Amino acid sequence: MDMNNGTPIRYPLRWKLFMVAVVIIIPMIILSVYQIAALHNYSTAYDAIVRRITSANDYNLNFKAEMDEGMYKIVVEAETFDSIDDNSDLKNPYKLIEAARNSFTSLREITSSRESLDWIKRILLNLDTLEDRVNEIRDNLKQTGHYEENIEMLESDIYILTELFQEEIQYYIYYETQNFEAIRQILNEQVTKVIVTMIVALASIIITSVLVNIFVTNSITRPIRMLCDKTAMVAKGDFTTRTICENHDELSILSDSFNDMASKLEQQVNRIRLEQENLRHMESKLLQTQINPHFLYNTLDTIIWLIEAEKNKEAIDIVVSLSEFFRIIVSKGRDFITIREEEIHIKSYLQIQQSRYKDILDYEINIPEELYRYQILKLTLQPLIENSLYHGIKMLRARGKITVTGGIWDKVICFHVMDNGIGMEEEELNALRKEIEMPGSKQSTGFGLANVNKRIKLNYGDMYGLDIQSKKGEGTDIIIKIPVSIADNEQREARYE
Repeated sequence: MDMNNGTPIRYPLRWKLFMVAVVIIIPMIILSVYQIAALHNYSTAYDAIVRRITSANDYNLNFKAEMDEGMYKIVVEAETFDSIDDNSDLKNPYKLIEAARNSFTSLREITSSRESLDWIKRILLNLDTLEDRVNEIRDNLKQTGHYEENIEMLESDIYILTELFQEEIQYYIYYETQNFEAIRQILNEQVTKVIVTMIVALASIIITSVLVNIFVTNSITRPIRMLCDKTAMVAKGDFTTRTICENHDELSILSDSFNDMASKLEQQVNRIRLEQENLRHMESKLLQTQINPHFLYNTLDTIIWLIEAEKNKEAIDIVVSLSEFFRIIVSKGRDFITIREEEIHIKSYLQIQQSRYKDILDYEINIPEELYRYQILKLTLQPLIENSLYHGIKMLRARGKITVTGGIWDKVICFHVMDNGIGMEEEELNALRKEIEMPGSKQSTGFGLANVNKRIKLNYGDMYGLDIQSKKGEGTDIIIKIPVSIADNEQREARYE
């Protein structure tokens, strides 16, 4: 018994196909043999009767004429028993009798009809009597003076006995013909039975062959079709699908192997998906940690400067704003917060920065309340505002303004962080666009932007992220696109645990 992966092969495919051939071929062979045997028996019985009738009929036609002519020539002394063999036109009476005796003795051995056997016995007795009369004539011919007696014996004995012999043969042929008719009827009945048997057997063979063929074919094609369907499902990404095959043949092994493959693929895909999610989460966390200290250091420097300048009231305001700022950042460890929370976060940041740069910074936040219930990735807007402040407004060396607006279009939330700072030349803008596509860059102009862009793409997909528009001397507009998503922080947090 073949084994593969622990699955026993009880009914190999080659045996199933062999069974189909056996079901068709062996009954056909048996039926053909039966038909040939029946036809052979019919032909043998028919030929035997024909041979007996033919053999008897030959003597019916020739024996009397040859016997009478030969004896007549001998009686009239035209020939003798010794010289008659030399005459090709005549037959030796003794040889005719002996040949007839041998023929009818043989017929007696193969004749089964009682009436026919009775007439064969009479024929054989008649031949013995005829031989006796021929002997008497032969004895008389050895003596002289018996011519008249021999003629009388020829006419009263020889001619009568040959006539009787011919009649007895006719009776034998008659009864054989009657027997032939009976046998013909029996054989016809047998032929009819053979034909009926063949029809029934052939119909049974056809029905059995069709049923066996359907069973065997289905046992082979059904698992193959199922495997094809399941393979198509796996190709579409459904690795949970499984096949069931109880054939105990090679297809069962193939089915088990497919299930093993699908199971391993499912485990591998789940592992890869989990690893990717963990990787995105860890990378997002890493990028976030790179953003937080940047602002914290600057803010602490500002607080220290205010305290040293004995501007305690302003220092306290900054500490309060900083507390609100970090409360949003902590947000119970969540990666996503509501847009309302993000607005509070950037407002705290701008209040802190305005305390530091009150001579050059104005700001305006216009985010519709209808966006408040949607979620956004934490620390999305603040790094952009910081970039606008340090690389737009601060470089202007005059009073500038940062404007934050938001809206929703076709299930996409779009924010604009605009400043009226120094702006950028086309060449400088293109370089910055390339830089934000490569997070980790240490260039000060694009570090925060690149991290925000990468975090958005990691969490939402490559179709979302940042776009920058700028003109030298007019300012810069940073556009952020994220998908519409109802805030559900608890589910987001549970997915990463």
